[in-house]
Amino acid sequence: MTCFRVLLSVAVWLAALPAAPSGAENWPHWRGPLFNGSTTEKGLPASCDEAGRAWAADLPGHSSATPIVWGDRVFLSSTEPDTKGLLAMCLSARDGKVLWKKRLGNDVRAPRNDGATPSACTDGRRAYFLFGSGDLAALDLDGSVIWARNIAQDFGNLCTKYGYSSSPTLWKGKLYVLLLRRPRPYYGPAGTDKPLDSFLLAVDPATGKDIWKHVRATDANDEAHESYGTAIPHEWKGRAELLVQGGDYLTGHDPETGRELWRYGYNPSRISMWRLIPSPAALDGLVFGVIPRGGPLFSIRAGAAGRLGEGAAIWTFGGRTTDSTTPLVYEGTLYVLQSDKADPVVRSSPVSPGIFLFAVDPQTGRDRGQARLADGGAWRASPTGADGKIYCISEAGEVVVVQAAGLKILSRTSLGDGPTQATIAAAGGRLYVRTATKLHCFGTKAK
Repeated sequence: MTCFRVLLSVAVWLAALPAAPSGAENWPHWRGPLFNGSTTEKGLPASCDEAGRAWAADLPGHSSATPIVWGDRVFLSSTEPDTKGLLAMCLSARDGKVLWKKRLGNDVRAPRNDGATPSACTDGRRAYFLFGSGDLAALDLDGSVIWARNIAQDFGNLCTKYGYSSSPTLWKGKLYVLLLRRPRPYYGPAGTDKPLDSFLLAVDPATGKDIWKHVRATDANDEAHESYGTAIPHEWKGRAELLVQGGDYLTGHDPETGRELWRYGYNPSRISMWRLIPSPAALDGLVFGVIPRGGPLFSIRAGAAGRLGEGAAIWTFGGRTTDSTTPLVYEGTLYVLQSDKADPVVRSSPVSPGIFLFAVDPQTGRDRGQARLADGGAWRASPTGADGKIYCISEAGEVVVVQAAGLKILSRTSLGDGPTQATIAAAGGRLYVRTATKLHCFGTKAK
């Protein structure tokens, strides 16, 4: 093929992709375009009140999945109680009109959870949906299924007590699926006579076929095997890594092969109840993890090799941090949103006098300030950073917007309609806020 034809082919392919508004970023992944909860979006509202609402769309059922936005389309996972189904949906970003919906599986129930918790992801050509049932599929922008498979059928019972919740990660031409689980299921058949393994899986986005599967060994006990988090990409000084936390270890993996590059153990006492919900975060060669059940935040250096000793932690940030929310990296600062005042299961859990958003120096772990968001309640959705603001939402549907510089609270808005666990997405000059039965869009109304 001549050089001219190659360039022409690339130009045609680019032209076929949905365009984002000028100067706007998409929100293609649960943790946004930078995989850290932040975006460069500007001109976003400082509150989510009725006056700034562009539209609100009714949804078929509950889900904790974050809205995924590309150009003029919003991709959503949802339950459908009437049919006990799991849906892939696409809405118009302009007015919230449902463009299509596709039933991809049967809902599965778990304590305080359903099968539509994992968030979708997209590259602007296809949208990829993963559900707690194990159903994994790629759809084109018109809603046609390109390929579909079920990872539970392929690899056995997903074996997480509160329902499989990890979101897929699309990066560098591969779709990554993380499954950190118990060797034996709590309920239902295992699907194999052998103990179930935990693994990181790379899938070809075009065909749905496995590229590689890396078994991730652990000596964790019981519930501590489990992670509800997501694999997070990080690049530093020319080295790319996939960061994975759970099963008592934080590990770095080669995205081309899955090979484990390094691991750091954070549970030397092998506490059996330490299942993990937050995902890791990273900034400038530093990787941040959270000890389960609201324990300390810690930092280690990326680019390591082999098994790291207890002294590998550069710093720890103590007190009660988060049991559920993933830390946010925004404008050179690490933000941690407390999810609860205390862990109701662990009697010795530290207790906080309220719900706080902490700003932490990523280099030293020192406290840069804090904002008290509420007296209590549950805050399960991870914070979002954009336009100089931090957006947080409680399980009861209260949106609190905090000025990143100085941590001044700018607004409080009660949307109600809980339970709400979905992260707020920012794209195209708008905020997309999912509550139990609706998707709200705040920002400049489309002309």
